[in-house]
Amino acid sequence: MLQQVMLSPGEIVFREVEKPVIKANELLIRVMKIGICGSDVHVYHGTHPFTSYPVTQGHEVSGEVVEVGAETSGFHIGQKVTIQPQITCGRCYLCRHGRYNLCENLKVMGFQTTGVASQYFAVPARLAVPLPDEMSFDCGAMIEPLAVAVHAVRKAGDPTGKNMVVIGLGPIGNLVFQAAKALGANRVLAVGRGGVRGELAKKCGADVVIDSRTEDLEAAILDTFGPDKADVIFDCAGNDASIGDAIRCARKGSQILLVAVFGKLANVDLAVLNDHELELNTSMMYREEDYKTAVELVASGKVSLEPLMSKFFPFREYSAAYKYIDSHRSETMKVIINVQE
Repeated sequence: MLQQVMLSPGEIVFREVEKPVIKANELLIRVMKIGICGSDVHVYHGTHPFTSYPVTQGHEVSGEVVEVGAETSGFHIGQKVTIQPQITCGRCYLCRHGRYNLCENLKVMGFQTTGVASQYFAVPARLAVPLPDEMSFDCGAMIEPLAVAVHAVRKAGDPTGKNMVVIGLGPIGNLVFQAAKALGANRVLAVGRGGVRGELAKKCGADVVIDSRTEDLEAAILDTFGPDKADVIFDCAGNDASIGDAIRCARKGSQILLVAVFGKLANVDLAVLNDHELELNTSMMYREEDYKTAVELVASGKVSLEPLMSKFFPFREYSAAYKYIDSHRSETMKVIINVQE
């Protein structure tokens, strides 16, 4: 079978390797679609702090089961699935207490261990999540980023009836406000830098969308929610300006949820954070329940994934996909690799 390998930053090759022979507790997946995310782009540019080379990428995935291990249950040949890409130890404090997304020995497929960018992939059945027959493989490959969003919304508590602000309108920011609305939020103010992403936010159901380059966030919050302001502000941009705006504009005693990953040390006004008794919380990846909820939200039509699909590339054009992202950064949301093409 064909497998992708990134030998060094920006250097991608393909090699013929043996199709995996599965263990009794595993499934063999025929990989159909792989999504490229921002972390993958960091690996491509050599700026990901926790990835070494060579590495086979891929962690946003959909596929179909072609072999079922003797000791597995709940899966059948031909079934559509996606995969949780976390390899955990099962022994540390976090794993023992159900927070395996924070495992002390966490490895993620495509970064610290082999990713799914092969025509076939063997995976422990416990990491596979069934997809409805009617769900497309394209949507199946986007369940992983939606699970990130679902987990983030849940970390902020029950969203029912709350007013929320989402700063940053890339794929994760868009999915965060969609998940928040789908899970019961009252109104959502989406904040970005205009352009294609701003238009997509309107199309995907944000109640109000503003351009941070020309509009003031504090004024927009007052216009949208009144003097009570927002209950939660999500930072999905991850820079000094975004977290600074969140702290500056948050209602006293309210919550800020950091979803984005900062690329450098943040310059944060902790004096205001303290004086206003703001709750600064964070979100890291997801757990199985977030995957299942993500599948349900897409299957029920409460979250729209298709508008976020920017472009598709055949498997052997992985490098071209990265070049496209680099040259179309501001208007690109999700690029998907067709593995079987």
